[in-house]
Amino acid sequence: MLEIKVNIRIFFKIIFTLLAILFISSGIANAENMELLNIDITTSFPAIIALLVFVAAYALVMVEEYTHLRKSKPVIIAAGFIWAMVAYMAVKMGFDNHAAAGAFKHTFLEFAELFAFLLVAMTFINSMTERNVFEALRSWLVAQGFTFRKIFWITGILAFFMSPIADNLTTALIMCAVVMAVGKGNSKFIGLACINIVVAANAGGAFSPFGDITTLMVWQKGIVSFSEFFYIFVPSVVNYLVPAAIMHFAISDAKPESSNETVDVKYGGYTIILLFLCTIAFTVIQHQFLHLPPVFGMMTGLGVLSVYGFFLKKRESDGKGFNIFDKVAKAEWDTLLFFYGVLMCVGGLSAFGYMALTASYMYGDLGASTANILVGVLSAIVDNIPVMFAVLTMLPQMDLGQWLLVTLTAGVGGSMLSIGSAAGVALMGQTKGIYTFFFHLRWTPVIALGYAASIFVHFLWNARLFDNMPLMP
Repeated sequence: MLEIKVNIRIFFKIIFTLLAILFISSGIANAENMELLNIDITTSFPAIIALLVFVAAYALVMVEEYTHLRKSKPVIIAAGFIWAMVAYMAVKMGFDNHAAAGAFKHTFLEFAELFAFLLVAMTFINSMTERNVFEALRSWLVAQGFTFRKIFWITGILAFFMSPIADNLTTALIMCAVVMAVGKGNSKFIGLACINIVVAANAGGAFSPFGDITTLMVWQKGIVSFSEFFYIFVPSVVNYLVPAAIMHFAISDAKPESSNETVDVKYGGYTIILLFLCTIAFTVIQHQFLHLPPVFGMMTGLGVLSVYGFFLKKRESDGKGFNIFDKVAKAEWDTLLFFYGVLMCVGGLSAFGYMALTASYMYGDLGASTANILVGVLSAIVDNIPVMFAVLTMLPQMDLGQWLLVTLTAGVGGSMLSIGSAAGVALMGQTKGIYTFFFHLRWTPVIALGYAASIFVHFLWNARLFDNMPLMP
């Protein structure tokens, strides 16, 4: 009883804190306070130290498999140090006392929306897990006599086509839950299936405004219309199929351990699935027609789930029934805090001028095609959200073909490393040491081959969209 009360208290503290941030930030994060983001002090001693701290923190993230230090810890500390340096330089250079605070709150607002969105998605997934939805799916797959290879393809294809609707992160978490249930005791299968899911989810999310945060940013900016995203459907298919076809041969053709046990979905499981689909649909519709952020629809769905959970709890009065706050508490908090650390670190480095400097060099000196291809590579290392944010901030003059190219590369480039996309980071947390950074790294050359193939296909398939510009500068 005490644990439940604590969870309730924590939950409401989180929600009210986020609401306060949204209201405060809307009034503070104005152009005046964002001046820091437009200055170049990259060669100053504090800026260089901040960059080195970020590199060191990311190095610790990469070796989490060996150190067992949770990935959120080093980046959170690094974020604190970097923003302290930003504030110090703001005072030293004579900026307004609230300049650094305004820049910080602007960056934190972006994280707050992402945090709430992911929290709701994870809560729905945990709720479906508790209702035996994924265990029942696993039981059905085993009963059908599917081999590991067939399950590998089924989960990958489902991830590819679900991602444009449910977003790549949510899709990856759902499919991973299925793979974990089916592949119990077969860590190699789970690891390869997770790589396949990450690649499929990111590729599927690239051709839809709702499939990835980066595509949503491009769509909100009004650069690419809703229908124009589908121009990169074929390149996205190629991006998924090339590595999947190669990994196919590394998957055992054996069948999962058979079990006579038939797992049934608990009462309310199908209703929760329906509520989740309705939440996604409502999120898409309200964003398109009311122009409210996606987190609005997701939080509304969480409210409906909470009400339904109340009735489930009343129905199951044995004290072990459904409890929405237990589902919230079981969210992957390390993943959520990792996103905080990364976004705040990159936001701080952007305040020093590093992101603007990088974008200026890439588009000014290298040319649009080369720069857009490198954006995908950079997305695998830094995360695609801040990289795309930097590109949209600079707004280079490009035709539709080039904007679709950077949308494609930013979406699928993150698949080359496990830390390059929200889907990869989330699955590392969900599998708890089975799918790791270095396991993914072994297959990076194969994924990179798919990345190169998708770019080549985009240049050929959508050649008319480049306005007769040379394919490479």
